[in-house]
Amino acid sequence: MTQTQELLALLRERPEGVTPLEALDEIGTLRLAARVYDLRAEGHVIEDRTVPVTARNGRTAHVKRYRLVVA
Repeated sequence: MTQTQELLALLRERPEGVTPLEALDEIGTLRLAARVYDLRAEGHVIEDRTVPVTARNGRTAHVKRYRLVVA
């Protein structure tokens, strides 16, 4: 199974969406945005929004959370 196929399966099982850190942990991809691009090119509707995450050192960063839109 390709990372793009794995990402689609992950998005289907997680309606809240996936962040790059979760994608790295779950499917081993460092290129989540590229895999989302591939899925969008296949016709899947994927929303993205910026969300805050807190690092272990207490600092806050903002990352994209991608969510599959199911009609």
